[in-house]
Amino acid sequence: MSILPILIHPDPRLKKMAEPVTEVTDKLRTLADDMLETMYDAPGIGLAANQVGVLQRILVMDCVKEEGEDPRPMVLLNPEVIAASEELGTYEEGCLSIPEQYAEVKRPAVVTVRWMDLDGAMQEEEFDGLWATCVQHEIDHLDGKLFIDYIGPLKRQMITRKMQKLKRERARA
Repeated sequence: MSILPILIHPDPRLKKMAEPVTEVTDKLRTLADDMLETMYDAPGIGLAANQVGVLQRILVMDCVKEEGEDPRPMVLLNPEVIAASEELGTYEEGCLSIPEQYAEVKRPAVVTVRWMDLDGAMQEEEFDGLWATCVQHEIDHLDGKLFIDYIGPLKRQMITRKMQKLKRERARA
């Protein structure tokens, strides 16, 4: 397994719509393993393929944060929200592609998601709390949408300028 470089906003690949996965291959399984490794190393709770420069509808997540609890790594291919609660939940969201920047985002508190697993079987699960926020955040990535797209234009511009500065600093290092 290897740790993949995570794209930093603004990068045009983060705003592109990812293509559906048409077949589960060994290359795709390796990508999923590498994405999980990258997410845990970052550390984060979710990662979408376009964040590592792959425009395919694949996301990984693990929202288990309690000390001593077993991790629950999940790989979702072609995930889609098929039901969402009217009740909203607000979380302060961050993103591995927008390091050290956070904003409160309102999303449905409970969502039902359908996806294909790495065996090609269809899965369906209801997520709530942090899991619901995370899966919606990552599906947004696959649709070319970032959490800062939910906030006001001034704050979004300020964060974008900070990321441009960070990218320049990293390029010099």
